[in-house]
Amino acid sequence: MSESKDALPDQEEQVVESGVHNFSKEEEWVKPEDPLLNERLEWFKDQKLGLMMHWGPYSQLGLVESWALSDDDGDWSRNDVDWIDDMEQFKRQYFDLNKTFNPIRFEPEKWAELAADNGFKYFLFTTKHHDGFCMWDTHTTDYRITGPDTPFHTHQYADICRELFDAFRAKGLGISAYFSKADWHTPYYWAPGMERGRHMWRGPSYDPEQYPWMWEKFVEFTHEQIMELLTKYGRIECLWLDAGWVRAGRRGQDIRLGEVVEKARKTQPWLLAADRTVGGPYENIVTPEQTIPDRPMNIPWESCITVGNSFAFGFDDRYKTARQLAHILLEVVAKGGNLALNVGPQPDGRLPGG
Repeated sequence: MSESKDALPDQEEQVVESGVHNFSKEEEWVKPEDPLLNERLEWFKDQKLGLMMHWGPYSQLGLVESWALSDDDGDWSRNDVDWIDDMEQFKRQYFDLNKTFNPIRFEPEKWAELAADNGFKYFLFTTKHHDGFCMWDTHTTDYRITGPDTPFHTHQYADICRELFDAFRAKGLGISAYFSKADWHTPYYWAPGMERGRHMWRGPSYDPEQYPWMWEKFVEFTHEQIMELLTKYGRIECLWLDAGWVRAGRRGQDIRLGEVVEKARKTQPWLLAADRTVGGPYENIVTPEQTIPDRPMNIPWESCITVGNSFAFGFDDRYKTARQLAHILLEVVAKGGNLALNVGPQPDGRLPGG
């Protein structure tokens, strides 16, 4: 789905159709100057198979993650939302899903063991999707897995990111942290009472150039969250950034990404960045979504493909056969890429059956 009436030129267009992003061109890839980063990219290219997971309170609905909150994306993301016509009430209900998210059957070490036994080499986990719910013990917001309103906060595995990162790292898998640059929960991004009124889209509810002080609050909030993940949660191989519309030159949505990545690299100098669909020096890895490039690409890339039809858990999802998955992996590897195979855990904390 293309942007609306005031879209920018094609080279800055961020196409999202049914939640699937386009991906950057091979010729636009920028090789890092740091020899260590190039060494780590060679490591990445050798991994071939990663386990990706989209998981959060939205798994309780069995809907696509986050997107139903965006009115501009409602035509495809709300197909199964037919129990209510008042979308403002739906948004309130969605944001309240943290109050019932209690995955007491979550077993991080079992997940890690299964991944290692089945040949996965790295783990890519959604620390925060666009809806703003944090799966780690952040101190920036109460809208988190360890927040007082979330019943799981009393569980021994409450800090889900820490438990998963530690368990997978102990099995020898590298850690890639998915982080959405957009945040539809914080009032610094979707601020109430602004010019958009109640009709929301995936961008901010205000013009950052008209409200620079508010945008600066959002930048500080985002930097603090990223630095928490990259200084308090052990070794991270890659910061995997979604929401490509949040970028310099994009209606004032510059979050000064280079500033925070370089700051993090003082602690973790090997850190790769995947600022997907944006290009430039911080898109070290290109990430085709639900697709495989038509031809080989001689750059670091990974296709993010789901085991079923959707990234988040769906109650009626249909899973690909082992033969289909083997063919996908063979084609991706033959074309020089990695496969990030996505599984959406169930709301109770178990992995889905196939």
